[in-house]
Amino acid sequence: MEAKPSRKVSVRAIILLVAIALVVLAIDQLAKWWVVTTLPYRVPKNIIGNLLIFEYDRNPGAAFSIGTGSTWIFSIVAVAVLIFVIWYARRIRSMVWALVFGLVLGGLLGNLSDRLFRPPGFGVGEVVDFLRIPLLPAIFNLADSAIVAAMILFLLLTVLGVGLDGKRATKTVDSAPTSSAGGQAESNEHLGDATTEQSADAEDPSGSAPDVDTVGETEGASAPDAGDTGARRDRSESRGAQLGEVGHPVDGRV
Repeated sequence: MEAKPSRKVSVRAIILLVAIALVVLAIDQLAKWWVVTTLPYRVPKNIIGNLLIFEYDRNPGAAFSIGTGSTWIFSIVAVAVLIFVIWYARRIRSMVWALVFGLVLGGLLGNLSDRLFRPPGFGVGEVVDFLRIPLLPAIFNLADSAIVAAMILFLLLTVLGVGLDGKRATKTVDSAPTSSAGGQAESNEHLGDATTEQSADAEDPSGSAPDVDTVGETEGASAPDAGDTGARRDRSESRGAQLGEVGHPVDGRV
């Protein structure tokens, strides 16, 4: 049995994925550079009333200030996820999935670069956060936003059944039940025809039993008629009377 040839890597999807990841990384690092050099540490600044607040903070934990105190663990996890995303990206052949993985890759690179190159040291660096909104109690950054947006798109594409090739999965109708039902219907039809033929044979005796009138006519034709036998007997007796007991005519003629 011959092995199926592997599909070629979509160069367009890979280019789009890398471009989106680089754009997210660049915007995230530029925004963090501006925050570090411009905003005071942990001093809120209202940008759009209370809907959007800039507040410079450093996060040693995961996204949205989760798991502080285990920075090196998150650094290792980020590197592992980064390697997986890069390895899995060769299967992508859809632009929309390239967008999803590009956002994830850019967000991972943005926070990982902070953990690797920011104080207090390599692998344990603190991530710069500065975005605060009323819906979330924690402060986050643009890299976190890119990852969240990618997860939302991932769930949406999964619900819609869009594969990595960009095509929606269609449900195939199993033909076996239909064929079985058709065969059962045909069998029932034949059974109904046989039952109808048996009923017709029972109601019409001409098909299986001989007609009584026909049998009577046949027996009448083969058996001698009683009337004809009696007439022949009378003629024989009359002839015998004319001949007499000795066999001569009664009138005396020899």
